[in-house]
Amino acid sequence: EVTLVESGGGLVQAGGSLRLSCAASGLYFDDYVLGWFRQAPGKEREGVLCISNDNGVTNLLDSVKGRFTISSDNAKNTIYLQMNDLKPEDTATYYCAAESSLFGGCPHLGSHVGYWGQGTQVTVSS
Repeated sequence: EVTLVESGGGLVQAGGSLRLSCAASGLYFDDYVLGWFRQAPGKEREGVLCISNDNGVTNLLDSVKGRFTISSDNAKNTIYLQMNDLKPEDTATYYCAAESSLFGGCPHLGSHVGYWGQGTQVTVSS
């Protein structure tokens, strides 16, 4: 059974930082790309950042450039989302996703997501 478990969300003031973690089990990291999505109330889910099995990074959302970074610890089957200079508009539920590399890799993340985490809430106060 494949599971993705996010952690690290919370309430933070604008300008603050958070680091989200996504621990994966039951899948072979080399066969997947992994990434972060977010969904704010009343809005569609949007891709944020993606990392491939060779640690290539694709930014999927212009508004987080220079503020958010994604990294991977393959030994721990865990990816991270480091979020700095948080803004109230970053408030959302953040989801971890895994998609087979066969579907084109990070630029195409979202087209065939095989597994989702349960989500972790990030709230940024002004």
